[in-house]
Amino acid sequence: MRPIAAGPAAQSAPMRAPAFDAERRVQIVALAVALCAALICAALAAVALPLPGSAPGDGVRTLGWAYVLDPGWDGEAAEQGLRPIALPDDWANTRPHYEGSVWYRVRFDRPPVAERSDIVSLYIERACSNVEVFLNERMIYSGGRMTNPVTAGCRYPHLVTLPAPLLLPSGNVLDLRVHGDPLQHVASREFAAGLSALKVGPQGPLAEEASRRLFWSVTWVQIGAGGIALMGMLMFALAWYNRTEVYFGYFGGLCLTWAVLTSRIWMRDLPWEHAVTDYVYCIGVATLVGLAVQFLLSYAGLRSRAIESALVVQWLLMPLSLMLGGETRLFAVANAWYVVFAAEIVAIGALYLGVTWRQRRHDFWPMAAVLGLAGALMIQEIASQSDFFAVTLPIEAGSPALSAAAPLLFGVVGWRLFTMFARALRTSEAARQTLARRVRELTTEFEGNFSQLAELRVEQVTEKERKRIAADLHDDLGAKLLTIVHTSNDDRISALAREALEDMRLSVKGLIGKPMRLADAVADWRAETVARLGQAKIEVEWENLTQETDHLLPSRGFVQTTRIVREAVSNIVKHSEATKCTVRCRIAEGHFELTIQDNGRGIPLELDGKLDRGLGMSSMKRRAKQMRGQCLVQSGPGYGTVIALTVPL
Repeated sequence: MRPIAAGPAAQSAPMRAPAFDAERRVQIVALAVALCAALICAALAAVALPLPGSAPGDGVRTLGWAYVLDPGWDGEAAEQGLRPIALPDDWANTRPHYEGSVWYRVRFDRPPVAERSDIVSLYIERACSNVEVFLNERMIYSGGRMTNPVTAGCRYPHLVTLPAPLLLPSGNVLDLRVHGDPLQHVASREFAAGLSALKVGPQGPLAEEASRRLFWSVTWVQIGAGGIALMGMLMFALAWYNRTEVYFGYFGGLCLTWAVLTSRIWMRDLPWEHAVTDYVYCIGVATLVGLAVQFLLSYAGLRSRAIESALVVQWLLMPLSLMLGGETRLFAVANAWYVVFAAEIVAIGALYLGVTWRQRRHDFWPMAAVLGLAGALMIQEIASQSDFFAVTLPIEAGSPALSAAAPLLFGVVGWRLFTMFARALRTSEAARQTLARRVRELTTEFEGNFSQLAELRVEQVTEKERKRIAADLHDDLGAKLLTIVHTSNDDRISALAREALEDMRLSVKGLIGKPMRLADAVADWRAETVARLGQAKIEVEWENLTQETDHLLPSRGFVQTTRIVREAVSNIVKHSEATKCTVRCRIAEGHFELTIQDNGRGIPLELDGKLDRGLGMSSMKRRAKQMRGQCLVQSGPGYGTVIALTVPL
């Protein structure tokens, strides 16, 4: 025997509910089982109480004796060969092997409390298999067919109205013809022939008793079979939805098989003889036991090939043994199999409870209560078949307690399975949502990584191309400009070549240069600015950084800022007519701020609003924007010009 993942005992930890939730559900199930047991006990107690119609003085008379007539009596011959017999009459004791019809004769007087206007009735609690009633040699009632196939009415009570015109004040004769099968020819004792005690009296109390008997013997079984069948179809739907949990399918088959087997109780007129029904019933019981064993094993998370093979062999052996035993040994062979089946259920139930106690203790007590009650009812059923004792519902009618309690037992187990499925479904949905969320997160992360890789690849290609262009500029254009600087006889051409060479070197540095310390960059700008403005006879006041800083400036940022500073200095030299220039450098809120202010004539009014079209202003703003910074220009006649550059660090 090996564990399988299909059973709930093999479920993973996330499928288990929190401890407090499991404890609460155990309490609820225990309460439900206790309530079911209380209902069964209440029903047994209720049917055991005296009925209103049977209380002394209400006019109901119990006829506990009858005369048995010769089976060949035709109803007209003299009363010969009569012998008294006590009622109820169980044919298994009084005529063990007799099959056919038996006549019973009872005499009674009209109930003294009944007036002429009252309806007098005869109540027969049990006549198996069928009965006909004659009053004063006139047939007044028939329960169905009296020839094969005989109507099977063992579970049905009979309430017979006694016609007032046929009733005599005294000396009324009731003749009852009962047709039945011997105990040896049936698969269950409750279908063996017999006749219960008779009651004669007013119809009111007898009708109430008959309705009560009919409800518990037939109607309740029909209602339970319908509910169990619906539950079986629901379990098949759950098994189809969740095909890994095979125990849903086994329990669904168990429910439907039980519903079919119980149809024998309330289906009276079948088109074949009782022996055929008994054989089919026994095969159905074998199927029921096999499904029950498989359900308990799979529900415990176990599987055994040996047990599965043994169940198949058992299912084949049972009908074979019944055929070999023949109709005269049907009861003995069937009851031997019932004992085997009960032992199998007890053994598998004990195995299931042992596994559940170790692996899923919160499910132990509810199922232990259900299996314990089911085991007790099976033992009672086997004992009643063996005539040790008979606990019935009602007591005198042969209605086994197992068939009455089965709907409650099936209901408790089905409720457990459904709540477990609902809990697993909620857990699965939560896991699905968690998985979906995780997939979204991983997808976002993957897309981000892919974008980063793409950007990195672009940067690598761009960096490689920059280095190639820088190398070309340095090796080709730089060498030619340097040649012009050293070989030209024209000072102007030599100066222009030198400036071009410096610009080229600055561009090359921006292409392949490394980040530069901000303090070093400010020192370079100061040196170049002071030198250029000094040549133009313009006084320079430079306010340097007031604090030490370790900030680095990217090479591209250094190049762009250098060109902005150069453009601003060039504008001061060429256009401002200034005599003084003030430069301030500072770091504030993560930004580097550079302000260049002159005391020149400012930008003429005619150029107001056109700063972006000349004087290099547009290029300065464009370069600042490329560094994600800004370049502001303020100017006015006689006020001078202020250029404020802000660059994020």
